[in-house]
Formats: sequence, structure tokens, C-alpha cells
Amino acid sequence: MKGLSTKISRVLIPSSVLTCADNSGARKLMIINRIGKGGGRKGRYSRSGICDVVIASVKSGTPQYVKKKVRVIIIRQRAPIRRANGMRVKFEDNAGILVTETNLAVGTEVKGAMAREVVERYIKLAGIASRVV
Repeated sequence: MKGLSTKISRVLIPSSVLTCADNSGARKLMIINRIGKGGGRKGRYSRSGICDVVIASVKSGTPQYVKKKVRVIIIRQRAPIRRANGMRVKFEDNAGILVTETNLAVGTEVKGAMAREVVERYIKLAGIASRVV
């Protein structure tokens, strides 16, 4: 996996609520756990941030998705992230998009902005992004 040139503050823990930013049919997502690296310190929640793949539960949306577990890539977070040039970027909401097992998007377009770090790591997602910040 390609490393990022950004200091990402990981602030989203299990039970954090995300907005689904694609047109797949899901609306609200709740994080269950992070996929990938271990949780860290014993007894602490596994934290996740932009570019992380998480397992989430769909809380509202179309009946085919509600109460289902899905894979989600986080594309926006409210907490600021620090880029290599010193600039800090933060978004209005916490948002993610549904992906398959091979990290391809389920939806065909993304509503709102997507962080540049996501496009650097997952190049296929650049095609459906409306704006990259």
C-alpha cells in the first residue's frame, strides 16, 4: 500500500456516524471496526481517519442496505488533517463511500468533495469524484 505524505489525525471510533456520499442507496452509516492494522493499545478503541477502510452498519437508506454490514472508505472528516506543505484541511462532515472487497466503488458518483489523499491511495475512485480537495 502506498504511503501518504500527510499527517492524518485518526478521530473516528466505533459507533461514529458517517454520511454516505455516493449514490448507492445507503444514507447513514455507523462504524463497527477498522480493517487493516491492529487496534493499538489494549483496551482502546481502534481509531480511523481519511483513507481507512472500515466495516460499517447501514442505519438508514434503501431497504436492500438497511441493517447490513458494508465496507466503507472514509473520504471526509471534520478534524483537520495536516499536509506536507503545512496547510490544514477539514471538511463539514464525516463521510464515506461503499466499496467492494477489491476497493472498487459500489456507487457511480460521489456527492461533495473528496480528500486528495483518498485519490492518491485509491486511484480508481478518482473517476467518480465530483471534486477533489
